Amino acid sequence: MGRDFSFDDCGRAFTCLPVEEPGAPAEALVCNLDSLLGTMTHRLCVGSPPGVWVCSTDMLLTVPSAPGIDWDGFQGVRVIAVPGSQAYARNHGVYLADEQGLVRDIIYKGTEAQIQQCAGPDGTVPLVCGVVFFSSDAAEQLLATHVIPPLDACTYMGLDSGAPPIQLSLFFDIVLCMAGGMTKEDFVKGGGDASVRSARSVLWTALRAFPLSMACIPNASYDYMTTSASDHIRSLTLLPGSASHLRFCKTAHSHVDQPCLLEDGSSVTNCLLEGAVRLAAGSVIQHCHLQGPLEIGPGCLLSGLTTGSSLALQGCPLRDIVLQGHHIQLRDLLCRVFTLTGRLDDWQSPAEEATYLNMPWAEFFHRTGIREGDLWDAETPRRSRCLLSARLFPVLHACEALGLEDVLWLLDPVAAAGERLARWRAAWRMSWQELLPCLDKAAELAARRALFFLQGQHKVRRVLLGCQDSSLLPLARSAVHEGYHEAVLGMLDEVASTAGDAGIAARALACIADVLGCMARGEGGLRSGPAANREWASAFRRLESGDIAGGVWELAAERQKWMSSAALLVRAARHYEGAEQILLRQAVMSSCQFVTVGQAELPPLGHWVQVACPARLDLSGGWSDTPPITYEHGGAVVDVAVLVDGCRPIGARVRRIGEPELRLVSLGGTPQSEVAVELVCRELEHLRDYCQPHAPGALLKAAFICTQIVQFPSQKPLRAQLMESFGGGFEVHTWSKLPHGSGLGTSSILAGAVMASLYRAAGKAASTESLIHAVLHLEQRLTTGGGWQDQVGGLVPGIKIGRSKAQLPLRVEVEKIPVPNGFTQTLNNHLLLVYTGKTRLARNLLQDVVRNWYARLPSAVQNADALVSNAEECAQALRQGNLPLIGKCLDRYWQQKKCMAPGCEPLAVGRMMEALRPYVYGQCLAGAGGGGFLYVLTKGPRQKEALHQILAKTEGLGNFSIHSIEVDTGGFAVEVMGCDPKDGAHPREDVAV
Repeated sequence: MGRDFSFDDCGRAFTCLPVEEPGAPAEALVCNLDSLLGTMTHRLCVGSPPGVWVCSTDMLLTVPSAPGIDWDGFQGVRVIAVPGSQAYARNHGVYLADEQGLVRDIIYKGTEAQIQQCAGPDGTVPLVCGVVFFSSDAAEQLLATHVIPPLDACTYMGLDSGAPPIQLSLFFDIVLCMAGGMTKEDFVKGGGDASVRSARSVLWTALRAFPLSMACIPNASYDYMTTSASDHIRSLTLLPGSASHLRFCKTAHSHVDQPCLLEDGSSVTNCLLEGAVRLAAGSVIQHCHLQGPLEIGPGCLLSGLTTGSSLALQGCPLRDIVLQGHHIQLRDLLCRVFTLTGRLDDWQSPAEEATYLNMPWAEFFHRTGIREGDLWDAETPRRSRCLLSARLFPVLHACEALGLEDVLWLLDPVAAAGERLARWRAAWRMSWQELLPCLDKAAELAARRALFFLQGQHKVRRVLLGCQDSSLLPLARSAVHEGYHEAVLGMLDEVASTAGDAGIAARALACIADVLGCMARGEGGLRSGPAANREWASAFRRLESGDIAGGVWELAAERQKWMSSAALLVRAARHYEGAEQILLRQAVMSSCQFVTVGQAELPPLGHWVQVACPARLDLSGGWSDTPPITYEHGGAVVDVAVLVDGCRPIGARVRRIGEPELRLVSLGGTPQSEVAVELVCRELEHLRDYCQPHAPGALLKAAFICTQIVQFPSQKPLRAQLMESFGGGFEVHTWSKLPHGSGLGTSSILAGAVMASLYRAAGKAASTESLIHAVLHLEQRLTTGGGWQDQVGGLVPGIKIGRSKAQLPLRVEVEKIPVPNGFTQTLNNHLLLVYTGKTRLARNLLQDVVRNWYARLPSAVQNADALVSNAEECAQALRQGNLPLIGKCLDRYWQQKKCMAPGCEPLAVGRMMEALRPYVYGQCLAGAGGGGFLYVLTKGPRQKEALHQILAKTEGLGNFSIHSIEVDTGGFAVEVMGCDPKDGAHPREDVAV
């Protein structure tokens, strides 16, 4: 804990700093000890030989990331110094070292001439900063002295053997004996009493042979934590130097209702400030829960105050004062005591020469009516009468409860008149010197912890309702570890149920899943898994029906039954993610308001409506189009519609038939292929599994429902619906030449083709913009999720960038990218597709990406920013026709994909990309990665054969193939054909854009 400290009941080591660490795995207050451990572990200790580091906790220390300590040939003991001014050195210790860096002497509070002797060429002096390194040999030799009298009295062994205790200084009793300029006689004689002189003699014999060297760290700084309130306030309100690994902030781990009332240069740490709390520059509040209206002037330090103190503070003139609440234990009695001092007061100077509340004691006595006899016993010597020993602070009263007002009256005694003085005199009072041994550090730490999680609950509300990109996962981990998870869960329930926004509620449920996952502590199985247990079905139905509040509270009630084991907690977390997906779908389905369907001529019975679509290449920005990222962060994706091996590989055709049924046919790779799968739906019951992606014909069933050709659910049978509206049923054929998991957007583009042909076959017409949003809606109903880039890529011709803003309802806007004349052909000559032979399942990747995004992991947020900015840069490179810059964007995009979904680069694909790297400007796996197609931008034109030869010589690739691609500038088209789909009886109809 270190020595007692006037401004923190837990000592200098545990003094909290105004620091937040967003990248830390668990959220916690940062104290000086944390800072010192970080500095020692990651900066000073790096590269040191075996030995023992000793570090004082009485200071704030700042060290550059590369301190540059040379350990070659090191032996003995090394002290660490930091450069400081000669003026600062007058009240501190400095090292006198020779040109080889060997320490000659340690000078404490030296004369101007002594300090000048220590100065370097730049005028600075090496300050003693409390850090020493003992080599293993020196440490062993020092340790061996603990059994030699009188040094055994430094340990419990000596004390228990009856030896009187002995106190030694690390620097002036241990380190100093190794200084080259010190003689044994001077060293031993300087030891004060006989026991210390004897101890110094033993230390000289044990350690004198070890060389003492110094390393002075350039750009490092050190700030001793003195008993001066001014120094302490300054250290908490001034930003640390650029060399520090810490970044001070105005508000750290605090909730402030009106942050605009905090002036720059003020500091708030671990606080809850409700209402109008105004804080002036140069003032600090720590560990307080206050309610406004309050005005705190400059030069103040407030600590340990609760809401009950707020009323007493209102209207009180707070300026240049230190006001603290303390937990005190008097035997079995626990109580709260408040202390009040001035910023300029000195604790130990005699009252005749010092101040209290920044005024001379004589003036204080005159203003308040307090007498010296009230504060000090008559026998106390006048030189010992100081602030430290003054019995100023009321602890107990025989008749009344004491509060903050029992010290605050000292600031404005005239207003309080004689009543407060009499009450003050009647109370049993203690001095700060008497209070120090009674401080209840355990109670103080417990109060800080409770306040930390109370402001943490407000943070949960603030982050979720404010749609902030702050991660709540570190707070969840801390809450679980410290036993505050129920409070956090309760706040998440409240936010989810009252937000009135499906997107915010979905994120809140995802956070609950994270808390449950943390409670399982790494046990209980994988987070991804099934989420359709019947016990949760009722709550899910409420959410599906739009009753978010009712669903959330029903989920909370069910959750209580699943808290008894890790396995149950993980299963509950999965169901919360299932519930989150319901709300996410509802949020995305708000995009259906941008689907506009007009009327068109109903094609004759039996006439086919056919749509053929290109594939798409995502050149940059993918994943930013994925819900919820796309509507919480905003997305931008550069897409190209492409022909693969000269044709549009994806298509669908629809015709009306006389029978009131739905015939769903999947063909092989082309419209002329044989029937691979055929399914006939004659009843609404046959459509019930439309929301199960792996069910036969699920996509086509969902398309009939989303286009409203079929009403589901409905009391009216399917046959009746079809006969009344269309005089019969429909037959749908679909095909794709692309393999499953190609990464070229097949399923979404196919959904667009199906919906376009269904609309037209039903006598309706939809624009391309409507189709883009209609596919979004369909994929949410289908429960596959997914974003909008695939349908933008395949339904809008040529090269374009799609964008969505960070808002609901989700709307996608597409801008075609103009390229220089002839550049489209240049792209055709330099772009190639390589089939890797590996298929991938985006859904497995998608769950992890969405989970990481909802947790707002800093890496996920930074990557989302990078994806969008890279997409805009890629669009600009395309406008310029700059192939090398486009290649850089592709390579950067692939790194971003791997960051978003780790594991999406199979080993064989990595080998393939490495083999191709010298021959390409850039390369990337299409879609989510994990397999499918790799697209490359070659340095030379028409490199298909050359690349084939390179890959053929590369081991471990498996079955690969190379395909030509061309930018499709025409785009998809809706064609009304005759009864035989091979005969184009009617001219094609270009869809409206």
